[in-house]
Amino acid sequence: MKDAYEKKMQAQLDEWGAEIKKLKAQADKAKADAQLEYFRQIEELRERQHEAKAKLTEIQQASDTAWEDMKAGAEKARDSLADAMRAARSRFK
Repeated sequence: MKDAYEKKMQAQLDEWGAEIKKLKAQADKAKADAQLEYFRQIEELRERQHEAKAKLTEIQQASDTAWEDMKAGAEKARDSLADAMRAARSRFK
């Protein structure tokens, strides 16, 4: 169960990482006034992505019994990143 959870979370983080790169490419093409806001959003996404990756690393290093206790923190970080991704998508349209 732990392995499956780790793989699922890693896949989601990889997907969001690719999406952040796409948003960065869009920001690079935006007008100067819009770029500042886009870059601020991208930086926030990267910070949240880093937090989620750190939680995943903690789970990966945890014992099979202890990882369940860490799961809630990882899910909170993942949900925070998901919310930020939704907000960024709507702003970048």
